[in-house]
Amino acid sequence: MKKIKDLIKIWQTKSAPRLTREYYSIRLTVQDAARIEALAKLYSNVSREEIITDLISSGLDEIEASLPYIQGDRVIALDEFGDPIYEDIGPSSVFHKTSRNIAADMKTDAQLSDS
Repeated sequence: MKKIKDLIKIWQTKSAPRLTREYYSIRLTVQDAARIEALAKLYSNVSREEIITDLISSGLDEIEASLPYIQGDRVIALDEFGDPIYEDIGPSSVFHKTSRNIAADMKTDAQLSDS
């Protein structure tokens, strides 16, 4: 998980993220656009698109970590002390499953179009 505070280190070393073929078009507030431009000037080796991509990725990581765990009734495993671990029936479980399925579909689509 990339934390917002870790982005400065990433931007200083500039590692290339793996990107999808999809483009997402967004409009920013004037203040947010100005802040993106300021970051692009501070870290001239990083493009605006990379900055926006990293900020969205970090924000999504934080949202994902904040999604509540809701304990279900079904025991899915035992921990190292033999205590039961119950399935998660909350939004975090749905989010993880859905995002994994979509990512797998995107990878398959990318491989098919590269053939």
